[in-house]
Amino acid sequence: MLTAPRVYFAMAEDKLFFKSVAWVSPQSRVPVVAIALQGLWAAVIALSGTFEQILNYVVSVDFIAYGLTATCLFVFRRHARRLRAASTPGYKVPGHPFTTIFFTTICWLVVAGTVYSFPKNTVIGLAIVLAGIPVYFFWRWWRRDG
Repeated sequence: MLTAPRVYFAMAEDKLFFKSVAWVSPQSRVPVVAIALQGLWAAVIALSGTFEQILNYVVSVDFIAYGLTATCLFVFRRHARRLRAASTPGYKVPGHPFTTIFFTTICWLVVAGTVYSFPKNTVIGLAIVLAGIPVYFFWRWWRRDG
C-alpha cells in the first residue's frame, strides 16, 4: 500500500503512465494521485474475493520475485568478481552461497506449494502481473509517438 504509489509516480515521471499521477502535493510532498489510485485499486481487489484468494494471488507472485532477486545475487557477485581488482574488498553476504541457496529453495518451494494447493488463484495472480507487460509496451509506444 505504501510502495506501489511510488512505482506509479516513477512510471508517470518517466512518461509511462498518466502525467497527473506524478503530481506531488506541495504541502505534504507526497504523490497524492498515485496514493489515491493505489487505494482505489486495493479496494477493488479487496471486494473481488476472499482474504485467502487475495493472499494466494500475492504469495505466488511475491515469492517468484523474491526467488529471482536472490538468484540475481549469484550473477551480480560473479560480475563483480570479474570487474573488481583482487585487492578491492566486496560486500560480504553472511553465509553466502549457502544462505542464498537455502532462501532461494524455500522461495521456489512456497511457489510450488501455492501452485499445487491453489492453482486457480496462482494463475489469476500471475495474469494480473503479466497484464502489465502489454500495458508497459503501449505506454512506451504512446510516449514515443506523443
